[in-house]
Amino acid sequence: MRAHRFHYAWVMAAAIFVVLLCAAGVRATPSVFIVPLEREFGWSRALVSSAVSVNLVLYGLVGPFAAALMQKFGIRRTTLVSLCIIAVGVALTNFIRAPWQLLLFWGVLVGLGTGTTAMVLGATVVQRWFVARRGLVMGVLTASTATGQLVFLPLLAMLVEHHGWRVVSFTVAGVVAGVIPLVAWLVRDRPSDVGLKPYGAAPEDEEVKPSSVNPLANALGALGRASRKRDFWLLAGSFFICGATTNGLVGTHLIPACMDHGIPEVRAAGLLALMGIFDLVGTTASGWMSDRFDNRWLLFWYYGLRGLALLYLPSAFEMSLFGLPLFAVFYGLDWIATVPPTVRLTTQTVGAEDGPIAFGWVVAAHQVGAGLGALGAGVIRTSLETYTPAWVVAGVICLAAALVVLRIGRGTASSPPVVGAPATH
Repeated sequence: MRAHRFHYAWVMAAAIFVVLLCAAGVRATPSVFIVPLEREFGWSRALVSSAVSVNLVLYGLVGPFAAALMQKFGIRRTTLVSLCIIAVGVALTNFIRAPWQLLLFWGVLVGLGTGTTAMVLGATVVQRWFVARRGLVMGVLTASTATGQLVFLPLLAMLVEHHGWRVVSFTVAGVVAGVIPLVAWLVRDRPSDVGLKPYGAAPEDEEVKPSSVNPLANALGALGRASRKRDFWLLAGSFFICGATTNGLVGTHLIPACMDHGIPEVRAAGLLALMGIFDLVGTTASGWMSDRFDNRWLLFWYYGLRGLALLYLPSAFEMSLFGLPLFAVFYGLDWIATVPPTVRLTTQTVGAEDGPIAFGWVVAAHQVGAGLGALGAGVIRTSLETYTPAWVVAGVICLAAALVVLRIGRGTASSPPVVGAPATH
């Protein structure tokens, strides 16, 4: 391995970072669509939120089957098909005239496509291409979600304000279509395709062979094996809360909530972009720390601090200058910092072979939580004309999750925290 001074695994990581970044931009788009759709069609916030909820739930439920498809058909082909589905679904959103069309195009098509280009894609690439630096690389790939918000949201909000939401839809579809040739050019399924071992692997290490099992049976089989382990359910339950309090609540409703308080849409999008900057730092640092420290205690601090930030948010709206920027910094640092420790704990719980698919099921729980969070907050806002109860409930359940994650590994033969292996070049 030392003959290769630059390993192709880093090219793979960079290409997948771009894919995940664009998928993050797609997932961030509904937050700038909600109010324009209300105004143009007279739809309630609960109705628009229901399409976002379907999108988020499908995004999660597709994950384990996407991981199985990647094992059967390869990362490259699976990613190319999913990008085509996303581009078509986003483009068709321009032609909606009825709520069922919004549910079909954005909820179903875009949800299915983004579910494949999601965290499970990053986990599969890290598991297949890296032995050393897994936590760090997973942290960087996860941070692509934050970077996607940073890159896309202010631009999308400006386009909505000056040109309308349909221009945004065509713009996002065009960006996704532009990534397809990049994937076809750079992405490879396995290190052996370019004559290499995974980054950091010893010469005697054997590569995991492509699965010959039907993808559906593979996904359900991995779930069956994982479901017999208590720690799997603790991870899935805590990640359910993670999804409800990030993608579902803040990611979908912070911009509309800001507009309820008289904050312009572009400035509100800037807050989410600010979160993206700090989440890029926080999640990358989380990946680095997950290689070195007890991942249960990392999750304890992440969920606990997030809960405190959400309980502070109602007061932040009433502060004239620093309230919301302070929330954006504090909340942004651990927006999705939970992912690297959760990936590592899932792999330790179920083993390396089932790890990516089992993590796909954990992500499914995350997105079911996101879907319920998005829908629940929309119903609360429509019924009570305020988001305050949603912020408070979210803060409380995050504090509960902080306590739950400390139970992981207790009373079982849990693996100790793994220290990152030295890199090879």
